[in-house]
Amino acid sequence: MDQAEGLKDLVNTKITGLAAKPSPVIPDGPEDSLGGKCPRVISVTSGKGGVGKTNVVANLGLAFANMGRRVLVLDADLGLANIDVLLGLTPQYTFEHFFSEKKNLSEILIQGPGGMSILPASSGVFDLVQLSDKQKLFLLSEMDRIAEQIDVLLIDTGPGISSNVLYFNMAAQESIVIVTPEPTSMTNAYALIKVLSTRCHKKDFMILVNLVSDAHEAREVFEKISRVADRFLKSPSIDYLGFIPHDEKLPSAAKHQKAVLEIYPKAPSSKVFTKLASLIWERPSRPKDQGCIRFFWKQLLQPEATVHGDGRIGWNREDPVKL
Repeated sequence: MDQAEGLKDLVNTKITGLAAKPSPVIPDGPEDSLGGKCPRVISVTSGKGGVGKTNVVANLGLAFANMGRRVLVLDADLGLANIDVLLGLTPQYTFEHFFSEKKNLSEILIQGPGGMSILPASSGVFDLVQLSDKQKLFLLSEMDRIAEQIDVLLIDTGPGISSNVLYFNMAAQESIVIVTPEPTSMTNAYALIKVLSTRCHKKDFMILVNLVSDAHEAREVFEKISRVADRFLKSPSIDYLGFIPHDEKLPSAAKHQKAVLEIYPKAPSSKVFTKLASLIWERPSRPKDQGCIRFFWKQLLQPEATVHGDGRIGWNREDPVKL
């Protein structure tokens, strides 16, 4: 069977579910090699749009804030603002002002529900759709300056496999892939994992299934992706994080431009977001030398990495990685 047939299996085969594995509790965020506190850096990403990714970010951010964590959300769909619109916020400044060096990060920050902070993207700014190497390193080096002021950094990437999407996923310590039972969502989620694992050498992913009726349907979706990835990609580790059920309160909250956890805290989806935040926080963190933002941008500049003039990053291989 070739890979094309494997993709057919992904959307056609029904497979039994897999139980989630319990994780040990960790009391606090990781420390860097100097003993300083570092945030958990988590990207929330998807192979296609319309799967509820930004809604997940907004509610996870609020759930972490309700746990007493200092939360920063980075809207990394830089040319098409999302999270501020979803939450009914009107930022005075955005990443457009930051990259033009008119404002620093602290000046474009806005406050969201629960006291979480948000770095808002610009709307309809084509120049930010594909960041240059200089812009990428400028952003991450500036993020490094505020690393010790936050506990959780949530990166809301754009959908697909664009340059920016791959870059921000590579800059994250942990990646959550949002997928729905739709065939296009599953095939595109697999495609994203494939590119990140084979081209960018990212190995660990968490699958969060959205818009499903029950746990059985969610685990079927996860198993389909996991089995095809195991067969054709071999190397990545793909874990089942959980699912978000169909909930009429979710679209209702979106119409009010609020997080469902904020205005309907007892809704089924709100309870799930609270549990997910606890589960993610309790997952074992990376080794302490890989817990800080400074690790990520230095990783992209290590001696074995060569930055090419057209934006490619090569890792002492004939095949350069396009970021």
